[in-house]
Amino acid sequence: MQTFTELFDTYNWDEVKKSIYNKTIVDVERALSKTKRDLEDFKALISPAAETYLEQMAQMSHQLTQKRFGKTVQMYIPMYLSNECQNICTYCGFSFTNKIPRRTLTDAEILKEIQHIKSLGYDHILLVTGEANQTVGVDYLENAVKLARPYFSHISIEVQPLDQNEYERLIKAGVNTVLVYQETYHKDDYKIHHPKGKKSNFDYRLETPDRLGKAEIYKIGLGALLGLEDWRTDSFFTALHLNYLEKKYWQTKYSISFPRLRPHAGGLEPKVEVTDKNLVQLICAYRLLNEELELSISTRESEKFRNNIIKLGATTFSAESKTNPGGYVVDPQSLEQFEISDDRPTILIDKMIREQGYEPVYKDWEKSY
Repeated sequence: MQTFTELFDTYNWDEVKKSIYNKTIVDVERALSKTKRDLEDFKALISPAAETYLEQMAQMSHQLTQKRFGKTVQMYIPMYLSNECQNICTYCGFSFTNKIPRRTLTDAEILKEIQHIKSLGYDHILLVTGEANQTVGVDYLENAVKLARPYFSHISIEVQPLDQNEYERLIKAGVNTVLVYQETYHKDDYKIHHPKGKKSNFDYRLETPDRLGKAEIYKIGLGALLGLEDWRTDSFFTALHLNYLEKKYWQTKYSISFPRLRPHAGGLEPKVEVTDKNLVQLICAYRLLNEELELSISTRESEKFRNNIIKLGATTFSAESKTNPGGYVVDPQSLEQFEISDDRPTILIDKMIREQGYEPVYKDWEKSY
């Protein structure tokens, strides 16, 4: 079977974009009438032509989500270990060129943060670092995972892309899920936004989920940074990537996240606005494409949006997030990677979910250790 890079190289960004924007209401209605949808149907569902069908899409998404996940919302919390980074990324507060105080948590500080997070009731943690191999390389990550393992039944990481053998080490240490976002699948614009550092290697990042699949990871999280480029086209390529991975690594589970550009130190304005309505359309389109897919909504989004998206297809929520290393108890004033929007405490998010007739779940649905 061909690699994803080989498959990706058979597509042309501009042709894909044109195809999406040329979809008609006939294409949308055909997609909605199906029980099994393909990538051409997904193009129709994310196209401007589908905007007038949003209510129908939302109802169908709601039904499919309840069929697969019931009335549950999986809860997780991110914990930032370090803001040190060797990359220059135009959209990130941790970018190498930003003259900010850098901090990497010690073992004692990691345990302080973990104990606070555990006191909030979480059993699913996401460990996050900047991309700095010298400081937060595999040895550091492996140690952090081993420190967290006794406290949590599910550990996710969002760190620099690694080699297959390095992922195997971390899986053995206790990692269940790895989130790796391509940021944008527009190769030329990718170079503009990542001019320096290991992250500037587009193909190495593109092939990261393949290395994860070969390492037999339990779950892979994908996504594009919405606003860097045309969100519809980036989302098609994300769906193409997902479709490829599901066929090749069918035993692995998958999730999609929807990060929109947020304010940060260094302040890149979004190239393309992604409205709340656009994001609802995209979430519903993913659900109609794949009813098994976990759809994750972070605290980047507003209170109002997060309150309303639960019934429309979202299955995974973060809460009370701090995007700075030590942000919970060790060093609340350290610089954030980006500003959060929904800063309600876990107890209020829990209450909101229950008031909608849903149950917040603090363990992974299907895997615990």
